[in-house]
Amino acid sequence: MLAFIIMAIHLVPLDQRPATWAPPDILLAMTCVWVARRPDYAPVYIVAALFFATDLFFQRPPGLWAALVVLLTEAIRRRHLDMRSMPFLAEWGFVTLGLVLITLANRLVLAIVLTPQAPLGLTMMQLGGTILIYPVVVVAAHFLFGVVRPAPGDMRKIGQRP
Repeated sequence: MLAFIIMAIHLVPLDQRPATWAPPDILLAMTCVWVARRPDYAPVYIVAALFFATDLFFQRPPGLWAALVVLLTEAIRRRHLDMRSMPFLAEWGFVTLGLVLITLANRLVLAIVLTPQAPLGLTMMQLGGTILIYPVVVVAAHFLFGVVRPAPGDMRKIGQRP
C-alpha cells in the first residue's frame, strides 16, 4: 500500500513545466532497506510485480528496470547474513554500488536499443538523491515501521532462524 501511495504522489501533476530536477527514487531506497534489513518482508515476486507496475505507470520499457531491481535485491538478499553484522556505512556502500550499477546498466541497455532517455544530469541527480536519502529511509523504516536487522541467533515465532 505504501508503494502505491508513493507512485500516486509521483504521478500527480504539480507543474506543467519541464523538470529541472529529479526527485530521489524513494520506492527503490525503501525496497533496498526492506531487503537488507528483513528480506522475508519483501519476497522476490512482490518486488518484481511492484517494479513491473512502476514500469507501466511511469511509461518506461516494461520489465527492464524491474529486472535490474530484482537483480539488485537478490544480490542484497544473498548477502543478508553478512550485512547484519556490517556497520551501517558498509551496508550503505554496498547498496550504493548496486544502485550505481543498475542505473548504468539501465542507461546502457536503453542506449543500445536506441530508446529515448532522460538527460544524463537528471538521471545522476536522481541517483545521487536516492543514495543520499537511503539513511533517512533506514531511520524511517526503523522507527515508523519497526524494520530492524535480526540479531544473530534471533528466532522467528515458529522457532526457525531468519
